Amino acid sequence: MNISPAVRQGSAFVGIAGALLLSGCAAEVSSAETPASSASSTPQTSATSTPSVSSTSAATSTTEYKDGTYAADGSYQTPETVEKISVSLTVADDTVTAVTVTGDPQAPETRNYQGQFIDGISAVVVGKKLDGLSVDKVAGSSLTGKGFNQALDTIRSEAKG
Repeated sequence: MNISPAVRQGSAFVGIAGALLLSGCAAEVSSAETPASSASSTPQTSATSTPSVSSTSAATSTTEYKDGTYAADGSYQTPETVEKISVSLTVADDTVTAVTVTGDPQAPETRNYQGQFIDGISAVVVGKKLDGLSVDKVAGSSLTGKGFNQALDTIRSEAKG
C-alpha cells in the first residue's frame, strides 16, 4: 500500500502512522515517527517505549567483587592546596556494608568540609552496589567527593573477582 508521507485534513497533518491507523492497517511505529499533533486517539503501547538505562545496566551487569575490606587513598584540588583522604570500604555480595574515611586536612577550611563529608558518607554509600557507585556533594562538601571517587576506582580494581 502506498501512502504519501502526510495527508492534509483541514489544517492538521497526519503522518504515516496516523494514515495507517485511519486506513485500518496495523504497523509498528516508533515514537520518533509519530507526529506530535497526531489526529489518532489510539494510545501508544509500551512496545514503542525505550527501556530505562538503569534497568538495562542492571540486567546486563556481570561485575562481581570479592567480599572483603579494601583501603585506598584519594586526592583532590582545593583553591588553596591538594588535599588527601583515606577510604576503607567493606564489600559483601557486591554491596558496600561499611565505610570509613579519614582526612588529613592541610587548610583550616578543609578540616570543616572533610569533617562534614566523613559524618555523612556512610548514609550515602552503605547498602549501595559498588559497581557504578559515585558520590558528588555529601553534607555540604563538594570537593571531597572527588578524592573519594578516586579511591573507589582503586578499590573496585582491587576487589574485582
